[in-house]
Amino acid sequence: MKATQWQQQLPLWLTYFRMAAVPFIVALILLKPAFWNWLSAIFFTLAALSDWLDGYFARKYKTETDLGKLLDPIADKFLVSTVLILLIPLERIEALLVVLLLNRDIIINGLRSFAASQGKIISAGSLGKWKTAVQMVAIPAILIYENVGPLSCQWIGYWGLWISLILSLISAAQYLWGYLKLSQTIGK
Repeated sequence: MKATQWQQQLPLWLTYFRMAAVPFIVALILLKPAFWNWLSAIFFTLAALSDWLDGYFARKYKTETDLGKLLDPIADKFLVSTVLILLIPLERIEALLVVLLLNRDIIINGLRSFAASQGKIISAGSLGKWKTAVQMVAIPAILIYENVGPLSCQWIGYWGLWISLILSLISAAQYLWGYLKLSQTIGK
């Protein structure tokens, strides 16, 4: 059965939602009182879930588009990098952590773009996906930044982001290794 017009557009609309949610999350973070922390965490979580949903629906309805392939990773980086940067002046995370996470993404995106210019695709590895999953739990926790019953959201968020950095660096090495293997086949 062929996907309806609405089903074809749904993944792209979810990506647009993720991008549109960022200014609202920024405003909520800048308001600072604890109530707004919860709302920013909820909005972030909804935006993060839209990333999973757009991929799910694109595969389900077989409606993957070039525009979606372009915008999806941009929307992800826009969401995560904006929130991470805003957490620095709030003294919830160290600038070094954010610099390492963002620079890793810049290097990997550059490497993937260069490989693509040579007609090669470096697929996302499982560690990169785990990194993203850990970040999508850690960031809302650090946005909440208070205890919820016996759980310390501050602790979960802080250490979750450091764990995501470790996963990021290991997956970056995997990307580099994948590129080196591809570059050997390019020269042949």
